[in-house]
Amino acid sequence: MAKKSGRGKGIPDSRITVKHIAKEAGVSLGTVSNVISGKMAVRPEMRRRVVEAIRHLGYQPSLLARGLRRNKSSIIGMVIPDITNPFFPAVVRGAEDVAYQNSFRLVLCNTDNDPQKEESYLRELYSYRMAGLILIPSVNSQITTLVDLEFKDVPVICLDRRPEDWTGETVTVGNSEGAFAATNHLIKLGHRWIAMITGSLHLTNAVARMEGFHSAMRKAKLDIEHEYIQEGRFDRLSGYEKMRILLQQRPRPTAVVCGNDLIALGVLSALREANLRCPQDVSVVGFDDIELAEIMDPSLTTVFQPGYQMGARGAALLIKRLRGSGEEPLQNIVLPTELKVRHSVAPPHTAIRGGPSRKISAN
Repeated sequence: MAKKSGRGKGIPDSRITVKHIAKEAGVSLGTVSNVISGKMAVRPEMRRRVVEAIRHLGYQPSLLARGLRRNKSSIIGMVIPDITNPFFPAVVRGAEDVAYQNSFRLVLCNTDNDPQKEESYLRELYSYRMAGLILIPSVNSQITTLVDLEFKDVPVICLDRRPEDWTGETVTVGNSEGAFAATNHLIKLGHRWIAMITGSLHLTNAVARMEGFHSAMRKAKLDIEHEYIQEGRFDRLSGYEKMRILLQQRPRPTAVVCGNDLIALGVLSALREANLRCPQDVSVVGFDDIELAEIMDPSLTTVFQPGYQMGARGAALLIKRLRGSGEEPLQNIVLPTELKVRHSVAPPHTAIRGGPSRKISAN
């Protein structure tokens, strides 16, 4: 086949079709279609000519067009609540690696924890004939209603958080166990005045971490002051704002369990602003084990949750569902957490260790 100069004799990229490829390669339309789809065997010489024509013309097949023909594309939608949270990229990477290895393509959307934005993205992804969906739900997510009423033919895997009334498949971590381990570690160091700053209690992972905190405090027969529980958001500003409130309490907490590492970063900012030291004045524990946790000063004691594995297991579960018979039992995978003890915790100052006994509050 003679080489031609230029890209398809000046044909715009967006208008190159299988007809142009067939003409370039000197083969039939059916041969080109079989090479692109891979559905039928093509003689090596014919395949070589078609591949060379595709490369010469710069042809890129439309995934959406393929999806329309097949009624499903090779696109997996992935929707996350906060792209600025350093924990989520590892989750996305795990999902993307598994998707790519299985010839699927991941399309990522960020909702800013806005259920209306989430719903808009979900409807748009559905219009693209996505093969399946991996979702880290926003606060007050409507995914359960959407699946029940409109998206029944699309497999959905929820990661990290289980939406209200969700009965589908999930991959989460042992949130309660992780928060229990963090709180129990502080108690063993001698802390009695322990506060918690949590994310929104409309999220199941925040609720589970709160339950772990309560469980450890009750097991040690320690009081839980209502003012020591601060509900915020899973972000740094919220940690800063809520810690400023805690610093006004008397007695001041000697330790704070944070709902995630971003909250912990905000707590540390508030402590520095108040000329307090961590851990000498206030010990701080996070949850996530983002990369920054180990290199900050002081290095952050935190609960490690396996983000990459969460994403990878979620994608594998979704692809198994896509390729299976649909009769397999639904799975709810719970991955283990691990407490990483570093330098942001220490025994409390002697002057305030072992405060007076009070009744555990109902909060």
